[in-house]
Amino acid sequence: MQKRPDDDSVTASRTLRPRGSGRFVFFCDHACNDIPAELQHLGLPASELARHIAWDIGAAGVTAALSEILDAPAILCNTSRLVIDCNRHLNAADLIPEISDGTVIPGNLRLSEAARAIRIERWFHPYHSAIESVLLEREGRGVQSIVVSIHSMTASLAGEPRPWQIAISSHLDRRIAEPVLAALRRPGDIVVGDNQPYNLDPEVDYSVPFHALRRKLPHLQVEFRQNEIVDATSQYRWAMRFAQTLR
Repeated sequence: MQKRPDDDSVTASRTLRPRGSGRFVFFCDHACNDIPAELQHLGLPASELARHIAWDIGAAGVTAALSEILDAPAILCNTSRLVIDCNRHLNAADLIPEISDGTVIPGNLRLSEAARAIRIERWFHPYHSAIESVLLEREGRGVQSIVVSIHSMTASLAGEPRPWQIAISSHLDRRIAEPVLAALRRPGDIVVGDNQPYNLDPEVDYSVPFHALRRKLPHLQVEFRQNEIVDATSQYRWAMRFAQTLR
């Protein structure tokens, strides 16, 4: 079915280099803090939407740079995680959060099942369909993909500082995590987290388990500390370093 120009599914995601020749496929679940106009900012001021509760600050820039450096497809979510968190299962309590890091989200309170279903159909499914489209096209060409999910983390949470400048999250399949961790640590100039502060949990995380684990594809979930990727220059610098590690 042809999509109308105003169909929200058109803008649920954006794909960079869909036929990139590299081995990696990147995606960024929390790339954007945009709220669709009809949701009226979810009742939040701009200051709250600029915080980490609305998006993974800096992650989109790192993802775009990695796509460029490695000639790799990248799929970025175009909707704030406060509208719907595309890295959560559909039955998760925080799929559409009512509160995040102490902030109440007025536009998410007491949502009807119909309203939830609209968000799922307009923004969750199209984003994941875009990832599937890229992976299936590569499978059709016989191209082996390595899936890398890009996130960012706050420098501290609940008063606890996070010393890790970059962290690798993994589950049982460590075939990519182990060499990447070793390569990141080898120069000795940064603090690298191994499943700290987050691991890859198939009961919590959705994107990597759905797109990579079920296909038995090699994969990583990566967290960059947000104060390390505050602008385009630092995002590109970290992307270059991480690309060298992946190579």
